Amino acid sequence: MDLDFTQEQDILRETVRGLTARHADLGVVRELENDPVGYPKDFWKKLGESGLTGLTLPEKWGGSEMTTLDAAVVYEEFGRSLAPTPHFVSSVLVGGVLAAAGSDEQRQRYLPGIAAGTTIASVAWLEPDRGYGAKGVALPARADGDGYVLSGTKRHVAYAAAADVLLVPARTAGGVSLFLVDPKATGVTLTQQQTIASDTQYRVELADARGELVGALDAGWSIWSDVLHDGLILLAAQAVGGAKRALEITVEYAKQRKQFDKPLGAFQAIAHNLADASTAVDGAETLVWEAAWSRDQGRDTARLAPMAKLFAARTYREVTDLAVHVHGGMGFTLECDVQLYFRRAKSLQLNWWDDRYLEDLIAADVLDRG
Repeated sequence: MDLDFTQEQDILRETVRGLTARHADLGVVRELENDPVGYPKDFWKKLGESGLTGLTLPEKWGGSEMTTLDAAVVYEEFGRSLAPTPHFVSSVLVGGVLAAAGSDEQRQRYLPGIAAGTTIASVAWLEPDRGYGAKGVALPARADGDGYVLSGTKRHVAYAAAADVLLVPARTAGGVSLFLVDPKATGVTLTQQQTIASDTQYRVELADARGELVGALDAGWSIWSDVLHDGLILLAAQAVGGAKRALEITVEYAKQRKQFDKPLGAFQAIAHNLADASTAVDGAETLVWEAAWSRDQGRDTARLAPMAKLFAARTYREVTDLAVHVHGGMGFTLECDVQLYFRRAKSLQLNWWDDRYLEDLIAADVLDRG
């Protein structure tokens, strides 16, 4: 595995860092907490103009068709800046599902807009008091004429009010199927939720809402699982970016803040904790690179992708916890930047397959294949 980035990837990193600094800095992050829309439209427009909203989508449908490692570079910068953006749910997940399983008509209708950023899509997946696996999808879809109607509740639907279309996994007679639902259609009710990260999520109530089948009937879970597996690598990169930035902020504070006439970093307990944190972050970053490189090489990432998300998200959570403690009482105040990272670290750890489900996936692979 080559750990050197290409000149193009270095330029890509600088481009994304510049865009986030100008259009989605921490001031913008604070302004958009609990906002109904939830993302800065200028930033989203600039991502589209730069070809980044179509990052991993096929060129045939207007995307940039970059590699997974390219995308990991972008997502590390998203994590570093805490950039609020519907990129993951729209471009990566819904775009990925449509590219993999959508009909040509569905691809033509949605993918060029998703790639350009003029169409926003989201995923209505999780259900109240149910799990992350296929058995957790219980919301029924029943045939009605030449289509389907869906009834039930979905939670934690990111950017639902800004979305033009929702991808909804639902239970059909033989398994899980995927459907496209208009969030503004009759029978769809959106209620904004409060979250630990103060990001924009909604509860979606469906009452005989019309759904358009994506892919084969009863074959939706394997499609969804494959696309989310690829997405795990990008979420892991996002976690690494956030952890690195939180560690940078904390190291700088430990060098400047003095107690008993010497910097905090001069105390062995703090210095050793920072050393452990640095080691964990470097390890997580290397694991993310390996997973991204393996995916680009066509290798099996059934174990690597969950491992990357599990370890990177856990590291992010632990590093930001340390950051808050090193800052002392100030670390818990809203004025302190590290609490922004702390709350988003926990949110990322819980969302898109939590630790327990990721451990189940890894354990199954370990036990099945040794």
